[in-house]
Amino acid sequence: MPENNSPPVLEVRHVGKQFQSVRALDDVSLGILAGEVLAVLGENGAGKSTLMKILAGVQSPSTGEIFVDGQLVVFANVEQALQAGISLIHQELNLASNLSVGANIFLGREPRRFGLIDNCRIERDATKYLEMVGLDVSPRTIVGRLSIGKQQLVEIAKALSTQARVLIMDEPTSSLSQHETETLFGVVKNLRAQGVSVIYISHRLREVEELADRVVVLRDGCFVGQILRDEIRHDAMVSMMVGRDVSKFYHRTAHSTGDEVLRVEQLRTPAYPAHAISFSVRAGEIVGVAGLVGAGRSELLTTLFGVTPAVGGSMKTESLARPPRTAREAIEAGIVLVPEDRRLAGLVLGMSVKQNLSLATLRREMRGGFLNREAENRVCEEMTQQLRIKSAGGDQIVQVLSGGNQQKVVLGKWLATEPRLLLMDEPTRGIDVGAKEEIYRLMHELAGRGVAIVFVSSEMEEIFGLSDRALVMHEGRIAGGLDRAEISEDAVMQLATGTGRTPAKC
Repeated sequence: MPENNSPPVLEVRHVGKQFQSVRALDDVSLGILAGEVLAVLGENGAGKSTLMKILAGVQSPSTGEIFVDGQLVVFANVEQALQAGISLIHQELNLASNLSVGANIFLGREPRRFGLIDNCRIERDATKYLEMVGLDVSPRTIVGRLSIGKQQLVEIAKALSTQARVLIMDEPTSSLSQHETETLFGVVKNLRAQGVSVIYISHRLREVEELADRVVVLRDGCFVGQILRDEIRHDAMVSMMVGRDVSKFYHRTAHSTGDEVLRVEQLRTPAYPAHAISFSVRAGEIVGVAGLVGAGRSELLTTLFGVTPAVGGSMKTESLARPPRTAREAIEAGIVLVPEDRRLAGLVLGMSVKQNLSLATLRREMRGGFLNREAENRVCEEMTQQLRIKSAGGDQIVQVLSGGNQQKVVLGKWLATEPRLLLMDEPTRGIDVGAKEEIYRLMHELAGRGVAIVFVSSEMEEIFGLSDRALVMHEGRIAGGLDRAEISEDAVMQLATGTGRTPAKC
């Protein structure tokens, strides 16, 4: 860790940001030293992302000043921030999916030879940065063919290629496997040793405990305090972030399971057509699906939902005797899916909160071919209250909501359909501890009402804390099933890596 008397390499003083009637930041001051890992924490809507966008030149502050090496600077755009050595890795992927990995890493900064893009140099230099993040793919690979986790590593490699002095990482591990996360930790520690400063935003507090030299906390757009290295503890961070005890995140209310809601026999997905999957789920049961990135977990859910039709096997629900061929068939059978990428597949970002909440029930509520405004308003009001969605009202554009509130809108859209089977892919990806608590509470409430839930999570704590039963996938197969009493990190990881010997209980 750098000496405390070192001058800040980057500093903001009394920064504020106003969006019409909403004040996103209010008189925030903080600095980061050379070679320091500074964690910035806060609930969704606390102002973290807004502050990072100001530092990276994406937005301008309404009030306040920015200093680099003690000199006052004004960033009119991202390019000027990059020239000052500040690079932001966005929480949401910002890649051109139709271009190669190498082209993405140097997009807009392509090396040239004789006036032409030097593709040989791009491949050579891109390989170096890919090795730094532990990503073993060719620079010629088209980005759209990579998993979300691997695309996230490409984003990090792209940021490293700018030779940044201050690297801002906004939820960098939200889509990474455990192995990829450990690789990233090594990258961060190496950067710190080289004198590069890292601003690290994460809702995974274990990561903060391991990496951060210092923690600063924002709440409702204001700076509320900092925690020094020797005092960084989970409870201290949570208390400062939310001002309440959240130690009972996974408090479970006992409830009995009912009849079988779903039975899958020898199901084969397009991702792993040679591997058959069999399991069942009962009403009121919460089944967690664990495994490494690329194990086929997301592909299983999209096949159950009819987005990617099955290539073989059987699937039975109360009203379906075969796997759904379309998402509409699944919805009509009471099956809904909260996708991993809410912005890409869960929301229509340019539409309002009200319009998004009522999307899934539009056909049911139509009157003579016209939209039933009364029903739309009712759904919006009910879901907003039930899920505690924070917005300026039903007419607010959903794109400007925090990640946690966007996720609640996705959930509300589907809950309005009164589903029998709720599929959830990384349901708390990129949302804060307070919003996570509310999602967990909702899952238990739904299970208590008899809804069957199958959820995929890369966070081991969620598999432990939420699951009545866990299914562990490895290379497109269910490697084994674990009853609640059997779920442990060791048991899950052995099955996830193909070394476990636990018999399947599916």
